[in-house]
Amino acid sequence: MTLTAAATPQAVYIHIPFCTNKCHYCDFNSYVLKGQPVMDYLDALEREMEATVKLAPPGEIETIFVGGGTPTVLLPEQMEHFLKLVRTYFPADPERVEFSMEANPGTTDADKLAAMKAGGVNRISFGVQSFDNGLLAEIGRIHNTDDVYRSLENARRAGFTNMSIDLMFGLPKQTVELMEATLREALALNLPHYSIYSLKVEENTLFHTLFHKNQLPLPTEEEELDMYVLIMQRLKDAGYGQYEISNFAKPGFESRHNSMYWRNRYYYGLGAGAHGYRSGRRHVNIKGVQPYIDATRHGLPELESFDVSRQEAMEDFMMVGLRLLAGVREADFAQQFGTSLAATFAPQLQRLLGQGLLERTAEGFRLTPQGVLLGNEVFGSFLVD
Repeated sequence: MTLTAAATPQAVYIHIPFCTNKCHYCDFNSYVLKGQPVMDYLDALEREMEATVKLAPPGEIETIFVGGGTPTVLLPEQMEHFLKLVRTYFPADPERVEFSMEANPGTTDADKLAAMKAGGVNRISFGVQSFDNGLLAEIGRIHNTDDVYRSLENARRAGFTNMSIDLMFGLPKQTVELMEATLREALALNLPHYSIYSLKVEENTLFHTLFHKNQLPLPTEEEELDMYVLIMQRLKDAGYGQYEISNFAKPGFESRHNSMYWRNRYYYGLGAGAHGYRSGRRHVNIKGVQPYIDATRHGLPELESFDVSRQEAMEDFMMVGLRLLAGVREADFAQQFGTSLAATFAPQLQRLLGQGLLERTAEGFRLTPQGVLLGNEVFGSFLVD
């Protein structure tokens, strides 16, 4: 299969797998920092970067995203070294690139923020999750609301203006009233971007164990739906555009990196457990820290890689593209696959249009307000057996 759109990735994801602690809901590839070989890991990242760019030299890099884990657990000198590596192997125009880094409140002091700023980071996404200290303790977060305010103020002093916070709903013991209180405090910050996700109980987490013991007091489906409707209304009233199922921004502050995923574009994926997508192939890296380090000494540290079939790529295009509230464009589909979107998925589109879950736009198709509430049902419709 040949995709004609942007054959060379213009997006880079880099994974820093270290955390101060493991949250009760987290199934990300992350490890408690204490005793970890951090500098050895950064050396391994350099080996993977070098091998990757030899195999697939980068063109113009538009977005870089450093996730985790908690990348901001790196010490200032480690951060400086790491960001120098990124600039060396994935050079980008500092005036054009969106360079994001995830951070946890309480892990961003002035020295670290200065290293981030000097190293090219221009967007920070803070994992806040809630403004209720009781809920934060329930889900295993070690920060409190004071840490949030202090971290945001430190970032502003360091010169950061493009900031986002992550919030969660559907948490154990969370009520619609508690969600409303969190939204009130969050919106008072007047940030340019908010990501607000529902809790998913994932395997290999403490919450999964508690759930199967009937010891996880989750809100009902109706309460969770009420929270989501409330979130959408409050953000709209505050002047934020909902540009994706779980993301809200002021004009011009939409996440360009995540939009690469939602538009099914190629991206480099580096680091332990990272996923990448380029030249019609997806890959997943080895997850363990030491196994990853060791693997980079012998080549690319891939756990598995596989060709994405034409059919699978078309399904992915629809499932991730419809997460964007603007929807999918027939011209983009035709550019990538050389065929008509409407013809390829005629039965699914006809059914979803008839059910009032999709609507036509001048350029393609998008979710209706009802479709936004039933997004997973819509996305699953495009999986062809």
